[in-house]
Amino acid sequence: MEWWLTFIIIFGSLILLMLAGLPIAFCFMLINVVGVLVWWGGTGGLHQLVSSIFSSLAVFALLPLLLFILMGEVMYHSQTVPAMIEALDKWLGRLPGRLGLLSVGAGTLLGALTGNTMAAAAMLGSTLVPEMERRGYQKPMSLGPILGSAGLSAMIPPSGLAVLLGFLGQISIGKLLMAIIVPGLLMAGLYAAYIITRCKLQPYLAPPYVTPPTSLVKKLLPTMRHILPIGIVVFLVIGVIILGVATPSEAAASGAVGTFVLAAIQGKFGWKLVKKAAASTASTSTMIFMIIAGALAYSQLLAFTGATRGLVEFSTGLPLPPIAIIIGLQLIVVILGMFIEQSAIMMITLPMFMPVVTALGFNPVWFGAIYLINMVLGGISPPFGLTMFVMKGVAPPDTTMGDIYRAAMPFVYIDLIAMALVTAFPSLALWLPGLMRA
Repeated sequence: MEWWLTFIIIFGSLILLMLAGLPIAFCFMLINVVGVLVWWGGTGGLHQLVSSIFSSLAVFALLPLLLFILMGEVMYHSQTVPAMIEALDKWLGRLPGRLGLLSVGAGTLLGALTGNTMAAAAMLGSTLVPEMERRGYQKPMSLGPILGSAGLSAMIPPSGLAVLLGFLGQISIGKLLMAIIVPGLLMAGLYAAYIITRCKLQPYLAPPYVTPPTSLVKKLLPTMRHILPIGIVVFLVIGVIILGVATPSEAAASGAVGTFVLAAIQGKFGWKLVKKAAASTASTSTMIFMIIAGALAYSQLLAFTGATRGLVEFSTGLPLPPIAIIIGLQLIVVILGMFIEQSAIMMITLPMFMPVVTALGFNPVWFGAIYLINMVLGGISPPFGLTMFVMKGVAPPDTTMGDIYRAAMPFVYIDLIAMALVTAFPSLALWLPGLMRA
């Protein structure tokens, strides 16, 4: 059978099962079992498949994913976010779109704590949207900045999505975690510039309000108490990797310990916190590992049938500049992001894309950074971006999905600009990894 026909059968069947509403993990497993029976030696292939999945999952490289999830759960259940937002608010003064800028700053800090886009959207939405509505902010400026800023949780380490991407794409996880920092800060800067510019041009979107003058001491004390400890936790994850004194797994462990210590310092540590964080971590991790197992088998099935090799030969033989092929791959992900959840997109596309990227001679760390921005974009892409549905759940009752779509679109465009900049200037992603000592 021709490789392209095999590819269409495997890929098309997977998409049909997902459209039918079958859970993602079961979609992969069903395709894998049928594929093994047809192309991989029948029942004997099933034994080989199970053995291969077990050996792929039982690796040390997946440990950071579990620990980053644990960090996020500890921060979420310890309720440290409101105090952090209040401390950050004291520094913003009378800037246009003050609360929108606050959401960007808080989203960046939350990225260093939770690594979970949907959790960040829920926390920021439930905390800031009611205050924005009370201050007379219109929905494009109350919903939009939070939708955009929540995605920064995937771009600021610890990022569980980055670990998953690195594992599935066989990219150095430590280098990828470093590579996404500058693009993440670039996105935050673009969001802030957009908010300030639009609020100056259309002041009615975010009416200014009088804030009492705050002395430097009143700014510094909450900062030392609620924001500086977050910086220490960030150093325990990022700093030790850059200095070369810890692997990503060891850095994730030190960060997890740091979040427990931070919760204890703030008087939030206790058995109830540990129980909730551990239960949520176990539930989320089990779901992710089931999806990973299916995706790994799917990747092996594509390779065994020759579909991967055929796709690579076809892509590298196209009469196009290599960068045009990379842009085409990203456009495919943009389209998929309108309809499919981010982790599912990774499972479907990375087994096909990474051999092409490697064959074309591009740096996989650079490609991974661009790809992750694309995942952030997918979370706020109409009509089915998951972050938008989280926002609908915490927004005021009169908020419609149309309101959320319209508020999200400017930040979709900003994410596309960020992708274009990182594509055109690879050093934005590769500078920090180049500073790593190990």
